[in-house]
Amino acid sequence: MSREIIAILDFGSQYGQLIARRVREQNVYSRIFPADVTANELSKLPLKGVILSGGPASVYEKNAPRCDEKIFELDVPILGICYGMQLGCQVLGAKIAPAQRREFGRTSLAIIDKNDLLANLSESITAWASHGDQIEQLGDDFNKLASTGTCPFAAVRHKKKKFYGVQFHPEVSHTPKGSQILENFLYDICGCSGDWKMSDFAGETVEAVRRQVGSATVICGLSGGVDSSVTASLVHKAIGEKLVCIFVDNGLLRKNEREQVISTFRNHFHMDLRVVDWSKQFLAELKGVTDPQQKRKIIGAEFIKAFESEADKIPNAKFLAQGTLYPDVIESGDSRDTHAPAANIKLHHNVGGLPAELGFELVEPLRDLFKDEVRLVGEYLGLPEDMVWRHPFPGPGLAVRVVGDITPERLEILRSADEILIDEIKVAGLYRKISQALAVLLPISTVGVMGDERSYENVVAIRAVETVDFMTADFSRIPYEVLGNISNRIINEVRGVNRVVYDISSKPPATIEWE
Repeated sequence: MSREIIAILDFGSQYGQLIARRVREQNVYSRIFPADVTANELSKLPLKGVILSGGPASVYEKNAPRCDEKIFELDVPILGICYGMQLGCQVLGAKIAPAQRREFGRTSLAIIDKNDLLANLSESITAWASHGDQIEQLGDDFNKLASTGTCPFAAVRHKKKKFYGVQFHPEVSHTPKGSQILENFLYDICGCSGDWKMSDFAGETVEAVRRQVGSATVICGLSGGVDSSVTASLVHKAIGEKLVCIFVDNGLLRKNEREQVISTFRNHFHMDLRVVDWSKQFLAELKGVTDPQQKRKIIGAEFIKAFESEADKIPNAKFLAQGTLYPDVIESGDSRDTHAPAANIKLHHNVGGLPAELGFELVEPLRDLFKDEVRLVGEYLGLPEDMVWRHPFPGPGLAVRVVGDITPERLEILRSADEILIDEIKVAGLYRKISQALAVLLPISTVGVMGDERSYENVVAIRAVETVDFMTADFSRIPYEVLGNISNRIINEVRGVNRVVYDISSKPPATIEWE
């Protein structure tokens, strides 16, 4: 890979992926590495700079994560953020200690030195802090760049080494001028050229897929979501009719989803699309199952059976294309990727977590991208806007939105409610503003009055969130008028529902999905 790289060393920060995304938004390619990556490994890359992430530990603790100190000899600029600042400063001679007053949340940053890192900023800016430790003694080898009311060394520069540190988080939206600070680091200090473009990525990826698969056939598990759709489109652009897509109807789809996938990929893009109707088998195995994790396991197992039933009919099929994204690689602790520092927390990912035992070699053209970057590739490839900007839909489908027992009747109620929800937020012009909207069918009934008669029917919960990275999310402030329209339509048009509630929980502590 010839493109320039910013390496991000992950010390357990909840914002590690966000740092990577913020760098890429500046048209600079970034990758996340484990904290203990060696300087020798990094030296083999077209490295332009290093960012040391934050983290929950204290640098003076015995088992605190460390980096290879030879990284400071690589002659590339290094930016330490929060824990990364403390670690870098400690390595270079400063003393770190618990702060007399911890600093969490918004703070006012007074800028003392407006050269290089803090250039093009006003004398005071708002910054987001999250630390209990800070520099106690800076030493003569550093310049002080900024301070807050409780943190005298909130930003520093080493006089001899190319090391910079900030005791706040420029990557979060709560630091409004954080993007300017990152731009200063990337362009003025690291000298990046900004050559990370989606059009270039698409062209390079198409060529890479051609080289990888040769004359073999590639199978793609197509779900209709943006990830698998962009994957199929990239692979189809590379190898044409040697791609065979398999769409499994599990009986847990949204209304008209099967028809939409067929129309788009078979009729519009002229792909070889095989549809496997396995809905009866899925619903039979799920009957009476209420535990969410058990639902996921059953769905994953049945998906493999359904997929195999069709894959076995395809000659010369040696490769499997999957819509794995960069966050999936990191969060799953993928053993095939040396840059995955996190533990395996994914149980059910993309097309059912197809196992290696199926005998396919994987083609994962999106494994270096974040979701927003995938959407840009989809637009570049000419996918329909509705598909490119479609809200995320879970791999287990409506099974994890029907809380409790899954029956054809309960699925139909939820499908109808979900369709109304999406219709109304589109009519209100809110679909692109909302990151994810969904309806949930609850396992309770409540009393109501319908047509002068007492009713005892289902409750539907509406969930809508706004988020940048899906790691944290806040509920959407949908206008009351729109909420009223959604509620009225669901109660009037969906037989079996007499109450609609709106979920105003944020993530954390709640998750986006209910199960």
